[in-house]
Amino acid sequence: MDPISQRLLARHPQRIDLSLERMRALCAALGNPQDRLPPVVHVAGTNGKGSTVALIQAIAEAAGLRVHAYTSPHLVRFNERIRLAGTLISDGYLNDVLDRIEAVSGEATVFESTTAAAFLAMSETPADLAIIEVGLGGSLDATNVIDRPLLSVITPVDLDHAEFLGDRIEGVAAEKAGILKAGARGVIARQSEAVMAVIERRAAQVRSPLTVMGVDFDAWAERGGLAYQDQERFLDLPAPALNGPHQFDNAGVAVAAALELDLPEVAIAEGLKSVRWPARMQRLTAGPYAEKAQAADAELWLDGGHNPHAGRAMARTLTERQARAPRPLALIVAMLANKDAGGFFEALKGIEAQVFTVGFDGSAADPAALAAVAQGRGFGAMATGSVDEALDRALALGAGRIVICGSLYLAGEVLGASPETWPT
Repeated sequence: MDPISQRLLARHPQRIDLSLERMRALCAALGNPQDRLPPVVHVAGTNGKGSTVALIQAIAEAAGLRVHAYTSPHLVRFNERIRLAGTLISDGYLNDVLDRIEAVSGEATVFESTTAAAFLAMSETPADLAIIEVGLGGSLDATNVIDRPLLSVITPVDLDHAEFLGDRIEGVAAEKAGILKAGARGVIARQSEAVMAVIERRAAQVRSPLTVMGVDFDAWAERGGLAYQDQERFLDLPAPALNGPHQFDNAGVAVAAALELDLPEVAIAEGLKSVRWPARMQRLTAGPYAEKAQAADAELWLDGGHNPHAGRAMARTLTERQARAPRPLALIVAMLANKDAGGFFEALKGIEAQVFTVGFDGSAADPAALAAVAQGRGFGAMATGSVDEALDRALALGAGRIVICGSLYLAGEVLGASPETWPT
C-alpha cells in the first residue's frame, strides 16, 4: 500500500456513509473550494465513467485546455485520483492539503477527505476545465456538493453496489440522476427505458435540459472508425484508442460532451486517438506477467470490470477478438466478496474459456468459492494461490489469450508488479 493510502486509512473512518452533511461542513471549513473550481463536467453512471472521463480529458487537452480530473479508485498510487492541469498531484502537495483538511475534518470518511483534497488542490491550481467523477451513486456522493456544474454526464446505469443503492434499477437511476442541476445540460448515454424514465423525471424537476444518446445523437463503428451524428452534423472520426465495442458508445458520449463544450472537431479526432485509460481491456506488453506470457507466445490482457454490465462488455470484446483471431482463452479472475460473481460469470457464459480464480486481500472473494460460482455457470474453473500460479497453469494448458479480470484491485496489483506499467 502506498504511503498516502496508509495515511488516509490510519486517520479517517473507512466506512461508506452516503450523506452530504459532513462533506458540506468540511467544505465550508475550507472556504468552499468546490465553488472556486474551473467549469466542471460532473460524471456519474455504473460503467464507463472512467473511460468517459479519460476521453473528455484527452479531447479537451488536444484543444489546448488545461484540465483537472478527479477519478476513483486508483490502481497503484493514490495520486492517480487527482490530476492537476494534466499532471498527477505530487506527494508533497497532497500531504499539504491533507494536513489542512485534517485540521478541520472531524469525522470525514476517506472518500470525503480525498474529495475535499481534490477540490482544494484544484481550486488553487489554474486550469480551464475540471472533470469530476462520482465515487458511488450520485445524489449523496461527496462530489455532489458541486451545485453549479457546466455539464452533467450520465454513463450507462445498471445494478451495482446493491448494499448502498438497492436492488431496483429505478432506485439506482434516481441516485445517478441526482447530479442533474438546474441550468446545466445533461449528456446521457444509451439507457434502458426504466432508467431513462427516472432521468427524464429528475431533469424535468430541476429544469436540466438533456441531450440523449439514441435520441438527440448517436455513434457507431464504421469502416474502422467512429461515426457520430446529431441533429446538426455528421462526423467521420477515428476509432477510440480503447479496446472493445462498448468504447464506441463511451466515445460517442464524450464527443457529445465535447461539442457542448464547443471543442473543435480536430481536437475531438486527436483526443480519440491519444486517449489512455489503464485496466480497461488493456494489452499488457511490459512487466513480469507480460514477459512470461510473451515467452509462451500468448497475449495478456487486463480488465477491471466487476459487475454483470462490465461482464457483457468484456464478452462482446472477446467474442469479436476470438472471431478475428481464435486462440485458446483463459480468464484469471478475482472479485470483491460483495460483488455479484454469479451475474458476472452469467454475462460471460457464451465465451469458451478456462477460468482460474485468485484472491488479492481480505476483501476478496474466496478463490474456491469463486471457482464454484464459475463452475455453476458452465466454466471449467480452478482455484489458485496467486496470479503467478494461475498464469503458469493457463500457459501450461496452452492458453494463447489470457485475460486478468474481475476487479480494479486485482488490476492494481498486476500493474504494481512493475513500474513500467504504472499509470502516469
